Amino acid sequence: RIALVVYADGEKRYVIAPLGLKVDDTIISAERAEIRPGNTMPLDNIPLGTQVHNVELQPGRGGQMVRAAGTSAQLLAKDHQLYVTLRLPSGEERYVRKDCLATIGQVGNVEHGNIKLGKAGRKRHRGVRPTVRGSAMTPRDHPHGGGEGRSPVGMAAPKTPWGKVALGRRTRRNKATDKYIFRRRTKKRR
Repeated sequence: RIALVVYADGEKRYVIAPLGLKVDDTIISAERAEIRPGNTMPLDNIPLGTQVHNVELQPGRGGQMVRAAGTSAQLLAKDHQLYVTLRLPSGEERYVRKDCLATIGQVGNVEHGNIKLGKAGRKRHRGVRPTVRGSAMTPRDHPHGGGEGRSPVGMAAPKTPWGKVALGRRTRRNKATDKYIFRRRTKKRR
């Protein structure tokens, strides 16, 4: 969800709506502000343990992390000269520059993940085309295709339609920012 903010000079802008923000609430973006949901300030001025969202990765670039519905990151430490440590929703802990801005609180619309579309039609109204399983195709259309009846994949690992390994393959490429990751995300326990 987004919230329409009207500035003192009459200018209007949209912001990501934090949990608990209501119509007629006042939010402040400043170097120092009250610790209230919706207020934005540098990470250095936010107390430890605070939940934040819409976090900048580089000062002045605008929020890039923790923007999805219901998410929040936690400020863990400020023991570094230039960086603070954040725990992201994935469980990853990473360093972010102290002068980067972040908004206090959790992103609103927490129930977003529980929405059941209920039928194929609602998915189509959103512009999503039907998903056909690879095992229902012919061998010329997909590596999982063919066979008599319902056949197993027939290979060590499931593949994409283009023959690449589908599950468990690492996709992270940006080695330059590896040094900012303090602890990699851990697998979710079922």
